[in-house]
Amino acid sequence: MDHCTGGDRPHGGRSDAVRAEDRAPDARRGGDAPGRAGEPGPRAGGAAAGPEPAALARVWGEVVSTARRTAADGLVVGTSGNVSARVGDLVLVTPSGVPYDRLGPGDLLAVDLDGRTVHGTLAPTSELPLHLAVYRHTDARAVVHTHAVHATAVSTLVPELPPVHYMTAALGGPVRVAPYALYGSDELAAHMLDALRDRTACLLGNHGTVAVGRTLDQAYDRTAQLEWMCRLWLTAASVPGRTPALLTPAQLHETAAKLAGYGQRPPADGTRGA
Repeated sequence: MDHCTGGDRPHGGRSDAVRAEDRAPDARRGGDAPGRAGEPGPRAGGAAAGPEPAALARVWGEVVSTARRTAADGLVVGTSGNVSARVGDLVLVTPSGVPYDRLGPGDLLAVDLDGRTVHGTLAPTSELPLHLAVYRHTDARAVVHTHAVHATAVSTLVPELPPVHYMTAALGGPVRVAPYALYGSDELAAHMLDALRDRTACLLGNHGTVAVGRTLDQAYDRTAQLEWMCRLWLTAASVPGRTPALLTPAQLHETAAKLAGYGQRPPADGTRGA
């Protein structure tokens, strides 16, 4: 979290969800190699090419627009929350204490996987350890952290969000609550990794949400879905004398299998239908 200053499914194989064996918070792995999602591949002779300036500028624009979206949609207040995206072995991340509507192309901020600033002059978000932990231990390419009201409220009530809706399956299963720890700390990052095990989103106790994805749009959509489900559960649980009906593990598994084929798929010949 960055304080206000007046103005923070599972897939096959290794995925953007955290696996059980990938939770040590102090590992310093390089993670994914360049050459994915439009990133440049190795140069001839084996030396790895850094991201092209145009690619960094494009992704920075996406980071800023996503951060502004969290504020516009009421998921953060002021400069709370933070957003990042990985490009090769660089992480583009929102800075600490700067209102999102004041960020522009010249404010591009990138750090390496050890947290050293590579591009830019602004100080990175105070939650940098949280973002770096995700990139060191998963194939995620984007992280969105918010202080969404309903999700934060749920984080104070239960150890995990009860599976009150089938879209629980889209986040890998019942969303866990990471125990509270000081914002910006390695302890919080470790708790988060544990809560993200085989999941693509989690709640941070008395704090907010974290969602990861292959793209910023995916991470944001998971954030919005989590906040909506938290609001749904709070609404249902508030009815006097009634307890919300919850889905079973078998029902969630059935949903996950169906969601695997959800959405549009290009034709086999690469052409669009009429």
